[in-house]
Amino acid sequence: MNKVYICRHELTFHPESSRVILRPFIPSKVSLINAVIHRAMSLTEKEVDRQWVLLHRDFSERHRDIEPLLLANFALVQDHIKTKKRTSLSRHRRLLIGALFSGEYALESAALFNPSIVPHPDQSGVPAGALRFIMSLRATGEGHISSIEFRSGVIAPNGQIKVDPISRFMVLPEVVPDPTYRKESFVRKLREMGFHTSDTGNVMDGLAERFTRSELEAEVATIRTRVNVVSHSLRRTFDCISWLADSNYEISFPPELPMSERIIFPTSDNESRGIEDARFVRFTDDDDQVMYYATYTAYNGHAILPQLIETKNFNRFNVLTLNGPAVQNKGMALFPRRINGRYAMLSRQDDENLFIMFSDDPHYWSDPQLLLQPAELWESVKIGNCGSPIETAAGWLVITHGVGPMRKYCIGAALLDLDDPTKVIGRLRDPLLSAEGEDREGYVPNVVYSCGSLIHGNSLILPYAKSDIASAIATVPLDSLLSLLKSSPIQTVD
Repeated sequence: MNKVYICRHELTFHPESSRVILRPFIPSKVSLINAVIHRAMSLTEKEVDRQWVLLHRDFSERHRDIEPLLLANFALVQDHIKTKKRTSLSRHRRLLIGALFSGEYALESAALFNPSIVPHPDQSGVPAGALRFIMSLRATGEGHISSIEFRSGVIAPNGQIKVDPISRFMVLPEVVPDPTYRKESFVRKLREMGFHTSDTGNVMDGLAERFTRSELEAEVATIRTRVNVVSHSLRRTFDCISWLADSNYEISFPPELPMSERIIFPTSDNESRGIEDARFVRFTDDDDQVMYYATYTAYNGHAILPQLIETKNFNRFNVLTLNGPAVQNKGMALFPRRINGRYAMLSRQDDENLFIMFSDDPHYWSDPQLLLQPAELWESVKIGNCGSPIETAAGWLVITHGVGPMRKYCIGAALLDLDDPTKVIGRLRDPLLSAEGEDREGYVPNVVYSCGSLIHGNSLILPYAKSDIASAIATVPLDSLLSLLKSSPIQTVD
């Protein structure tokens, strides 16, 4: 049996339905939009002022600054108002019309789960022996739409964990209007999608190795003017280019915004139904440059698409599509540094086993190698990772998850060779962490799951989800865990 002592902290991250964002709520039928606007335009100015006072009283304290949000939604429907009338509208009427096409959304009303944790990029003012951290969480609300939330806090030298106060507000990022793309990655993805034709070649040939969205649109417009009739094939090509550009975007938050207010909500069509299970890792390159990466699963209601997030400071984020024949399934997790000059990634290719792959480009992955198969009953349905491998003197510590009887999810661990992580040094035969007591009850019963851990001092800090509804943190003595892993015989199934 597992002899590692695990400390489960009393700290729990519960979903809170009162934390909301404001988002557009616009009917699909033009006739309905016009009808709503007509009713708003029929009000007297006195009635508009009175209704605005009531609306402001009911909703202003639920948002950090509600008026710009309402005016932005007014801008989405303002073309339905004749120009002459539009220019004479009072501010209160614009705000009221914006509110008629707005709705609140409680991002974490259903669940707050699948956490990952990394060192904060700013460690200034932290006491010696302590560590400031950032934790990401998967927040799920109405319609099971998932987004990414953040928390911050400090792990004290004695292992106590304190989380910074959680704000009442939630703020969506600004979408950078003219993002930059890498030509090599863009062309690779077009080729994978079967759209690298002479038409796309003509578009891409006119672009530099790094190009902006406006430059891309200008090239598409140039091609359109060269042909007399836009064929069905050419139209599909243009649609594919636009879809790919939309799937690669940049977002930013004001640096002064508290970490708990920052929300990464679905932006592109391929993630319209959710951003799932972000696995953040602090990556240090060979030149000591640091980049935070996160792999996540984009879901549009029909298909999944593995994506990559890049950020240096958690203020500005680049969101990119991953390329390559090995970008097939959920659960991709990047190693925190290169190995023998190459990037390394854990992945799940077949919904059963754990694979490893190497690449010269963090955006392109191929040639996965089988790393671990189910070996024990508690993981006999399938196995996967619980975040990026963690470097230790003994080897790469991989926190795993296994699915067994009754679809019970448990957390385990494996140890890989530092120089050749295709070699498995040790593997726990029993679960490291299982759902017990109240942790068994939730949206999906009998599940513990994590998307990333870190080492602080001589402890593994393991945040984990409890039955897909809330999250908690456990601490594991590192020496004991590594000792058990090194003494555990490797067993595999045929």
